[in-house]
Parts: sequence; structure tokens; C-alpha cells
Amino acid sequence: MFNGFSQATGDFLWGLSMNNNREWFNAHRQEYEDHLNQPFRALTLETLALLQRRFPDQDFQAHIARIWRDARRLFGRGPFKDHLWFSIQSGERKASGPMFWFELDGTGWSYGAGNWEDAADYAAAWRALIDANPARFEKLVRGIEASGPYRLWGEVYKRPKAERGELLNPWYNRRHISVGREQPYGGEMFTPEFPEYLAERFAELMPFYLFLREVWNNVLIERAGRGKC
Repeated sequence: MFNGFSQATGDFLWGLSMNNNREWFNAHRQEYEDHLNQPFRALTLETLALLQRRFPDQDFQAHIARIWRDARRLFGRGPFKDHLWFSIQSGERKASGPMFWFELDGTGWSYGAGNWEDAADYAAAWRALIDANPARFEKLVRGIEASGPYRLWGEVYKRPKAERGELLNPWYNRRHISVGREQPYGGEMFTPEFPEYLAERFAELMPFYLFLREVWNNVLIERAGRGKC
């Protein structure tokens, strides 16, 4: 059962970022279990259950990142991540495709929805679906803006692909895109109601997630036709 994070969660992650070695981690393993690992898993599972009940047709599944880095990809860094995240996707647990996500580090937390696929065919399919019905996408964007101060992430093209107006240009001219919000420690994350808070925020972003799913399905169909899947 999720009972809330605490400042001790941030203190552990901050300490790990400054002492990224096995000796320090082993000396603070109980802090890791009590203040990060156990509550993080409880948060993930409770948020997932709420979304599954609310959107049973989506077959949502969750993936929790491991705190240990892949030993083959250290690249001079320490053996541990100094941040942790989970993702929720429709019927799959992999790094590609649209997802909801929550991330926690030593300074705060963030959440959102997006797709980090950086392939040219995905970006082309994204633009094509917007172009097919700009009014539909404008309504989606206005709905997100009405929900709160969400931020756009994703690499912007140095040379825009097209002019689609002030509202759509920031969305249209990106290689990949995600929408989310960053928050400092405190507030909702310290309460047992945090899973409900996250599930409600993900529900706000559901139209955007479903749009991303539609783009992704179009890409998979096109790749299958080219024998690329």
C-alpha cells in the first residue's frame, strides 16, 4: 500500500548522485528499500490498477525501471541511476511506442505522456495524422492547455517542416514529442492519495495518448508492409 514519499526519498537519491558506488549504496540499502523501492512499486501498481479499472479496453501494463545501470552502458558513470521512473503502456512493456510516465529524482518529480521514437517514418506519420484533420488536433491541444500548464518536450526541427499556425506549430515541427509537468518535492507526492492524483492527470492526457497510439499503429502497419517489423 502506498503511504506517500517523504523528504527522505529525495535525500537518498541526492546522496546516491553524489556517491554513486556500491559501497555507499550497500551502506544505505535499507533507506533505498524503505524510502524509494517499496513506495515506488506501490505507487506504480496502484496507479496502474486505477487506470485499468477506468480504461479496461486499453489493457494497460506497467514497467518499472531498475536502479542498476546496464553494465555494458556505463560510459564512465556510476553503477546506479540517480533517478527512477515507471511507464504505463497499452498491452506492452517496452521502450518504444506511446506511454504514460512518472519520474523521480533528487530534486523533484515529473509525469506526462509521449513517444520517444526518433525515426523519420514516425515523425512523418505524426504530421500526416495532424494534417488529415487539423481541427481535431486543435481541439485536443486546447483541451490539454485547459487542463493546466503542461510543457512540451522533444527535439524541434531546425528547419520547420511546414507552417501550421501559432497553436499547432510547436506540436507539428518536432521529431518526437511528449507532454508533461515538473514539480518540486512536497504536496501530493507525500500523501497516500498520490496514485489517484497521477491516475487523474493521466486521464487528462488520455486523448493525447490515444492520438499517439493512432500514429504508432499507422507506423507499424506501414513498416509491416515494407517488411520492417
